[in-house]
Amino acid sequence: MRSARTIFFGSLVMMAVLLGIGANRYASLDEVVISRAETTEKVVAVTIDDGPHDKATPHMLDALRETGIKATFFILGKSAEEYPDLVRQAIADGHEIATHGYSHRNMARMSRAECEEEWEKAERILAELGAQAKLFRPPGGAYGEALVKGAKERGYHVILWDVDTRDWQVPSADTIAERILADVRAGSIILLHDGQYPIHSADALRKVASRLKAEGYSFVTVSEMLGISGEAE
Repeated sequence: MRSARTIFFGSLVMMAVLLGIGANRYASLDEVVISRAETTEKVVAVTIDDGPHDKATPHMLDALRETGIKATFFILGKSAEEYPDLVRQAIADGHEIATHGYSHRNMARMSRAECEEEWEKAERILAELGAQAKLFRPPGGAYGEALVKGAKERGYHVILWDVDTRDWQVPSADTIAERILADVRAGSIILLHDGQYPIHSADALRKVASRLKAEGYSFVTVSEMLGISGEAE
């Protein structure tokens, strides 16, 4: 018969193994869902969600043009249907086009079939406008294993952010700029929005662009930052 000490240590080993399996499972999910780039190079990516919008998006495109920044737009399919010329303009200006799904419903609570419908509708609309997205941002940043698995199987990289400006709450441009400057670091992915109006994100971007460039930062798209080219693996 084994001693009590042997049984005790055996139980500890088994517990560690079980905990390790659980930890690896969620660590793996965190690795698949990208919030920032692991780099010491001073690069940042500006990402813009929920558009296009007939008033907010032109303001944002103007600000990006003035500051020389190429951004990554996470486009809503239903908004692209309504304002296709704004998506075409973003493409013509050299910005990266990514997908935010079609309707902005919480896809983490959807069935796989419903998620597939969201992706398919958004993909069809973007394709008609000359874009093929390889990046996906779940609406509201809500995700679970099933959604991430489905996105990966469809060929997407799942992108979140590490600098949340909360600009959709419509703070002042100064407040949005302060939040960016407080949290930005090498490899940051900055979250802004252009799906509502009024919103002060474009003016905030004008305020921080020269400051960050003076500090040695370069602005790149998400795919450039992560070294993604062609189809997602």
